[in-house]
Amino acid sequence: MEKLNKMWPPLAVLLAVVAVWWYVVVATESLIFPTPGQVVTGTLELVEDGSLWEHIGASLMRVGMGFSLAILVAVPLGLWMGRVEGAFRTLNPVFQILRPISPIAWIPVAILWFGVGNASPVFLIFIASVFPMIVQTAAGVHTIEKRYLRAAENFGVSRSKLFRQVIIPAVLPEIIVGMRISLGVAWLVVVAAEMIALRSGLGYLIIDSRNAGNRYDLVIAGMIIIGLIGLALDGIMRLLEKLKVVRWRYGR
Repeated sequence: MEKLNKMWPPLAVLLAVVAVWWYVVVATESLIFPTPGQVVTGTLELVEDGSLWEHIGASLMRVGMGFSLAILVAVPLGLWMGRVEGAFRTLNPVFQILRPISPIAWIPVAILWFGVGNASPVFLIFIASVFPMIVQTAAGVHTIEKRYLRAAENFGVSRSKLFRQVIIPAVLPEIIVGMRISLGVAWLVVVAAEMIALRSGLGYLIIDSRNAGNRYDLVIAGMIIIGLIGLALDGIMRLLEKLKVVRWRYGR
């Protein structure tokens, strides 16, 4: 019952938005902008011909590849920067310069280096994901309470064991936060990249629907699907935050 009570407010807002959307389109007698019913019909059309699943699969595959590569690079590098002061002083200014650069600005460079295949969006997702995770991981190491480290040193714990059993478990909450932020940015980037450089994916679906006969019902459908998948991805990351192995640092 408690979960149901929490679900009602957002559902009510969504229903209100749909109702206003439908009323405005009908009242203005718009010939271009679709009603919610037309968007549903267009979505079912994509489902029936199978193209929707192909576009969703292509976008998720690119995000999965680029995001996984970013994790493999960012987490070890961030841990190293957090523990070695010289590495942090040397590399942190570089990453702080690169981090604010919009991933969209890298699109011409990605096309120049990798062409218009899958490698370009994977590179863009990697660029969008790796810097926030590096910075967040290094910051997480810096916030570890010194008593944990002193206790390990008092017991003569080796450096490798210190990383495995103290530093990594303690910094996991910060790593998950960095991953959550990076995944949201990665999902934005892949859609933009597909609009420009590819012939598959949800971004391509939107731009192709716009160009192929002004199918704004499919454009809006693609936008809504992107939002729903983004919500689902964020929900998965929030589930990771609730794992006991992640939250032990804040346990009573």
